[in-house]
Amino acid sequence: MNILDLLVGKPIKTSDERAEQIGPLQGIPIFGLDGLSSAAYGPEAALSLLIPLGLMGVQYIVPISAAIITLLIIVYFSYRQTIAAYPSGGGSYTVARYNLGAFPSLLAAAALLTDYILTAAVGISAGVGALVSAVPSLLPHTVAICVGILFIITIINLRGVREAGGAFIVPTYLFVGTLLITIAGGLVRTFLTGGHPVPLAPLPPPPSMTQAVSFWLLLKVFSSGCTALTGVEAVSNGVKAFREPAVKNAQRTLTIIIFLLALLLAGISYLVKIYGIAATDPGQPGYQSLLSMLIAAVFGKGVFYYLTMASILLVLSLSANTAFADFPRLCKAIASNNYLPHAFGYRGRRLVYTYGIVVLAVLTALLLIAFGGVTDKLIPLYAVGAFLAFTLSQFGMVVHWRKNRGPHWVKSAMVNGLGGIVTGTTVIVVLVAKFAEGAWITLLFIPLLIFFFHRVRCHYHAVVVATTSSDAVVPAQHGRHPIVVVPIDRWSRICKQALEFATRLSPEIIALHVEPGEHSELLHEDWERYVERPFREIGAEPPKFEVLPSPYRFIIVPLVQYIPDSRGHSRTGRRPLVRVFSAQPARPPARVDFAGSRQRAHLYGFGALSHRRKRTSYSGGSGQTSGERKPESLNHCSNLTSRKPSHRTAVHHKII
Repeated sequence: MNILDLLVGKPIKTSDERAEQIGPLQGIPIFGLDGLSSAAYGPEAALSLLIPLGLMGVQYIVPISAAIITLLIIVYFSYRQTIAAYPSGGGSYTVARYNLGAFPSLLAAAALLTDYILTAAVGISAGVGALVSAVPSLLPHTVAICVGILFIITIINLRGVREAGGAFIVPTYLFVGTLLITIAGGLVRTFLTGGHPVPLAPLPPPPSMTQAVSFWLLLKVFSSGCTALTGVEAVSNGVKAFREPAVKNAQRTLTIIIFLLALLLAGISYLVKIYGIAATDPGQPGYQSLLSMLIAAVFGKGVFYYLTMASILLVLSLSANTAFADFPRLCKAIASNNYLPHAFGYRGRRLVYTYGIVVLAVLTALLLIAFGGVTDKLIPLYAVGAFLAFTLSQFGMVVHWRKNRGPHWVKSAMVNGLGGIVTGTTVIVVLVAKFAEGAWITLLFIPLLIFFFHRVRCHYHAVVVATTSSDAVVPAQHGRHPIVVVPIDRWSRICKQALEFATRLSPEIIALHVEPGEHSELLHEDWERYVERPFREIGAEPPKFEVLPSPYRFIIVPLVQYIPDSRGHSRTGRRPLVRVFSAQPARPPARVDFAGSRQRAHLYGFGALSHRRKRTSYSGGSGQTSGERKPESLNHCSNLTSRKPSHRTAVHHKII
């Protein structure tokens, strides 16, 4: 077993794809981990902004949480309809593309991709923040721990959807179970004490009031708390990952996720108010997370406390998995419309979109390193992309219902319209409230991403234009042989086989040797002995041998300049040209010196020479070396020979 099989598992056949599909049990940890884990940092993000109000600020957490839960329910009904209307997946991007046009769809795509990158970074940093809160000595190693967790999540996702779901089941349900027990225990204690429970562990003293309540402050608190809604669209992007009936299973999964999230947000907010728990300033000595204080207040710092904190750490760290589940699928949908490289649409050995997973891992790592793995530095960038995608999706669904006027379409359009208005308003609030704190970075990144989409699209359009042909095939004219050009370095078995293959193509062969110095005497002797003499013995004209001087030690330029001249001075005028490259052997070094020159070239790396209307251009080579697997083109060309050579021979045809 090689190292790749050990890390990501053995390849899975395409026919086994159905076995990789999942149900609601695995769907909750795969697509709901981000949404559920936001219950651990969403209320704290809102409460942190209420620190200047002191203990009075705690009283505002319940009405703000109620507003967030109301928004969550509106978004839930909207995405439930989206799943039924677009079972192929793609979420906001697909809805906007079919109903709003190209630019809104690209805006939704850029917003979602940005949100997924931030989801992965915020989730991991929040998990490590919980660990550092419990073990302060780990604070100097925050970034290293973040990158290590990111590596583990990447490997798990490269192993396939089913294995990722199995790996995250225990942490997810342990997290939900322990928090529900905490909420239930807190409610029981509240009931038994007549609404005035006493914390079992001492709480940090609340900060003094330094600021008066203002509408602007409450808007900022609401915008920070809205981070709890990120990840809601994940299920609509991955409908095809569910087993049949896919739509029903996806809707059930979404319903369970939203119900649990609403329950957690409501319970945590209520108990925080009842126990009078004020947030502590992150990054300052004595910092404790909101859930750490709440669990200690309800059950004390016993076994249950550490078990719950361990589950929170795991789930927060692994919540990045939702981004890893959806980012590659969204990239695949975008690439299918030529707005991203087609490589994002290729499935790897485990039937996952490998390129998307790797790119997300790299971008997340860069973000974690740049911001030091601190959650509070990343939160201001968050939520803008998610709510922008929500808004475009909702208004796209309104257009969808107008075009497809089925039963109850007016009611459905009203639900989506209300969702679009509410989420659109939230986008404006989040942008205004967090612009100076870092939301401007997201606002700058999204247009740059859209510009990148357009450049990729232009590239593929140019390729289609350049390669489209409506010309009929021109049959070969028998008796009119092409000119065969064979670049050689020294006499070897490779050179011998290349010339043997060239003799099967044409009697007119030109061997070219680029000479940066004056060291070709030995090659002249070998040419006379091994080429010219055998040809004369059978009465055939030997190939023409020419040495091209290269005083500037160039290799490619002399070849490019010579080839048009060779065609112009050929006996039959302008004719087809065939280049035969003598390739590297399988064992010797990957690079070869050309006659002692300091300049080296990959023998596969000459690139494609194209000539049209007396103009010469050079396109870079493949960079293939002897140690790499032989490309399909080389396999095909090798099969043209009458016997299997021990060395590879690459053949490139250019019709001039």
